[in-house]
This record gives sequence, structure tokens and C-alpha cells, in this order.
Amino acid sequence: MRMNSVKILGGGSERIRSLFFYLYEADKAGEGMHTRFRTLRREWPLHLMVVPGLIIVFIFSYIPMAGIMMAFQKYIPSKGLFGSPFVGLKNFRFLMDYPDIGQIFFNTLFIATMKIAAGLIVPITIAILLNELSRQWIKRTFQTLVYLPHFMSWVLLSGILIDVLSPSSGIVNQLLGVFGMQPVFFLGDNAWFPYVMVISDVWKEFGFGTIVYLAALTGINPSLYEAAEMDGAGRWKQTLYITLPGMMPIIVLMLTLNIGNVLNAGFDQIFNLYSPQVYESADIIDTFVFRMGVQQSQFGFATAVGLLKSVVSFFLISISYLLAYRFANYRIF
Repeated sequence: MRMNSVKILGGGSERIRSLFFYLYEADKAGEGMHTRFRTLRREWPLHLMVVPGLIIVFIFSYIPMAGIMMAFQKYIPSKGLFGSPFVGLKNFRFLMDYPDIGQIFFNTLFIATMKIAAGLIVPITIAILLNELSRQWIKRTFQTLVYLPHFMSWVLLSGILIDVLSPSSGIVNQLLGVFGMQPVFFLGDNAWFPYVMVISDVWKEFGFGTIVYLAALTGINPSLYEAAEMDGAGRWKQTLYITLPGMMPIIVLMLTLNIGNVLNAGFDQIFNLYSPQVYESADIIDTFVFRMGVQQSQFGFATAVGLLKSVVSFFLISISYLLAYRFANYRIF
């Protein structure tokens, strides 16, 4: 009987301790909530400044998502979203049976992957070389010059490229003629066109990447280079064992973030430079969607292709952010 009483008292004390612990945690949570409300009241003008941006995002990003319905319709503009006939997955089945869809996805992946690879190697190399310059004015001048193309639109650059690469009067083919070589129609040859896209995109964007990697280089402790030099390490070994490892977090971050763009091969660039004779190697998902939807008025089919691309891109972006957090300790939320 006495043992039972002890057990009851012991159990009661455990329940009492649990109750006090629960009340303590609830009180802490209440204090935290009151603190958040006080902070919100104090900083409401700052939060109010975000409202116009949220309204713009809602109007131009979320409301247009209602157009996803067209992927499951035979969309007729005169009848609108709610009057067009529903066809279920017919547009997606037509997409799977489309004869050129495999080549279109291959072109997209090939051009985008080449851009990601070259867009990683070239800025890293230029940043390391610039970091070795002792005269700051030369470094800053070069940074400015290589960064300027980043602000130029592809509408302007496409006109420049068409003139420079012209088979009859372009400076590139004139130089080839000096060495006795035949003119090359770079923008009209399926073998050359993808590489022209990659090279021109890298030329336009590598200045931005160079500045990012130069910023990463400033975070490397200079004493590491001094110690390595005292140990007899040359420039190559210092780069291999100090510079590249010091840049690795930002390299991994930039690489993983670019994974989400593997289906974005550059619509504005290719649309301004391609022609029907290079569709075989130049037609990507975005140009195909534009041609089907805007030029051929197959709105439902074009929306189905765009929706499929968006879903795949969403998963790729999610994976890339997980990898960025795992290997570079980068997170959005």
C-alpha cells in the first residue's frame, strides 16, 4: 500500500513538473509573440514600403498564372479562358508525339550546359589573372571594360554580331580570307551556330562573373601566400592549393544556382539571331513556344510546353538550392 502511494505521489510530481514546463514554454512563446508585434508596430513604415513591390509581383506574376488553364484547353481567344473547350491532356499527348521535340530539348540542354560550363571557367580564369596585377588602375579599367557588355541588350548585340560575322563583309570572314580560308556563314550553319551562341553569351556576361570571383579572392588571407612562397611554392602551386580552395564556396554556389537555369538557353539571344535554316541546332524550348503560340496561334499546345518546362525548372531550382545549402551554406529562407 505504501509503495503504491509512493508511485502515485511520484507520478503526480512528474505531471506537476510537466505542467510547469508547459506553462513556462507557453509564457516564453507568448513573450516572443508580443515582441514580434512590438517590432511590427515599430517598423510598420518599412513593411509598408514592400507593399508596392508585392502588388506588382501579384499583378504580373500570380494573376497570369490563370493562363495555365490553356494547357488543358483548345483555347479560342474569342471565347476566353472560361468558354474554350476542355481537352484534358490532349495537348501533352501531342507534345510527346511531336517529331522534333527530342531535338528541341537536346538543343536547349546542349546550349545551356555549354554556357554554364564556359561561363564558370572563363570568369574564374580572368579573375585569377586580374588578381595578380599590382597596379590597381589597370585592374579597375579592365574590370569596367569587360563589365560594360553586361548592360547591352541582345537586340543591339545581335545587330553587331550579324555585321561582324557576315559571310560577305564581316571582319571575321575577311580575316579568314587573309589566311586563304573560305568564308563561313556562322549564323546560317547548324554546325557553327550553337558555338557562336555560347561564345557571344560568355563574352557578354563574363565581366559580371569576374567581379563576383574577384570579391571572393579578397577574402583569402594574404599570409597564406607568404607562407607558401617561403616554402618554395610557385604561382601555379599557390593557385592550385590556396586560390582555388579559397574560391571554392562561391564557385559551388554559382554552379548550383545555375543548375536551375539549365532549361533557359537564352531566348532573347537566340530569337534575335536564328533563322529557319538553323532550326535543327538552334530551336530551343522558348523559341518553340513562341513560334507555336504567337506565330501559329496554337495557344493550348504552347502553354502545355511552357508548363512542362516550368515544372521541370521548379524541381531543378529546388534541387539547386538544396545543393547550395549543403555545399556552400547558402539559403534563401
